Amino acid sequence: MPNAKLMQGNEACTLGALAAGLEFFAGYPITPSTEIAELCAEELPKLGGKFLQMEDEIGSIAAIIGASLTGKKSMTATSGPGFSLMQECIGYSSLCEIPIVIINVQRMGPSTGMPTSPAQGDVMQARWGTHGDHPVIVLAPGNVKECFELTVRAFNLAEKYRVPVIVLMDEVIGHMREKVILPEQSSIKVVNRKAPAAPGSYVPYAADPNGGVPDMAPFGEGFRWHVTGLFHDETGFPSNKGEVADTLLRRINLKVEKNEPEIRDYAVEGVDDCDTLVVTFGCSAMSALSAVRQARKNGIKAGLLRLKTIWPFPEATFDGIMGHVKRVIVPEMNLGQLAGEVERAVARRAAVERLGKVNGELFRPEEILSVITNGAARTAEASK
Repeated sequence: MPNAKLMQGNEACTLGALAAGLEFFAGYPITPSTEIAELCAEELPKLGGKFLQMEDEIGSIAAIIGASLTGKKSMTATSGPGFSLMQECIGYSSLCEIPIVIINVQRMGPSTGMPTSPAQGDVMQARWGTHGDHPVIVLAPGNVKECFELTVRAFNLAEKYRVPVIVLMDEVIGHMREKVILPEQSSIKVVNRKAPAAPGSYVPYAADPNGGVPDMAPFGEGFRWHVTGLFHDETGFPSNKGEVADTLLRRINLKVEKNEPEIRDYAVEGVDDCDTLVVTFGCSAMSALSAVRQARKNGIKAGLLRLKTIWPFPEATFDGIMGHVKRVIVPEMNLGQLAGEVERAVARRAAVERLGKVNGELFRPEEILSVITNGAARTAEASK
């Protein structure tokens, strides 16, 4: 029998983490992500896992880094202000190549903002919040079922590439309830980090310099290795040599850049012949899809590109679509964070229109439809 259940996005996210093999959660309660911590506190002990409520978000991410070093799949969950506090440790995880998963259920900001209202203002922070050139993967669920699916995928990508992976949700997706049919555990693909064969010959950061991913030994099982936030050589010990830093930094970024085609994930509708393309993600995509379908009924050739992977940004996806597109509309609940990347990917092949909303209210389909319709009318008039 299908395992059908009415559940919140936050609940689906937690169940996805457990299905992927989550063994350790550390976090600090913050609206609108708190249900993730609550469910982990309830369910993890039943499976032999550990839950810790920490004193703050800095301690939370530091704790899951430590747990990951011992071989445990680890996760934390937060929202905007807490996510800001985690940035230094995200950089540490990136440089030391420690796989972790961070769930960021976005809310209105800056600062405390409107804690119970939705927003999508952490797009750039998710990629560039920490200092330096660092690798990171960011996934964006567009519905409750995808909260489950993309959290599983987040763990798999973190383990495979030894990077921090961020699941960028939002208040609407996190608290919305939908019927979800969960797959059988036996059908779920679960990836585990590659471990070295024997302690004696282990070199912790030995990897192909062209984007290779080193094996990762768990602490406490006979392997001895050094972990530092300083630039380090293949042994893990600090180095001030420029060539060592250059090689390390290029390798840890290349391991994501080279595999972008595999990491890339998106959904489309009506893009084969559209002259108006709507590009969106997360909660905004629900209204955008409705608007695109209504535009089609009205005789307007509209299409939708919904990004499930935001970082690395899937530029190549646009190359296969833009041949017949005249206008691109980017509805998002911020003032243009995704739109800037879309403009770069479109590369002046079409006009890009920003449709930002920052009042803490979800887009209504008619708001997006109005922009699609008015623009289509202008285009038709100009072509006469």
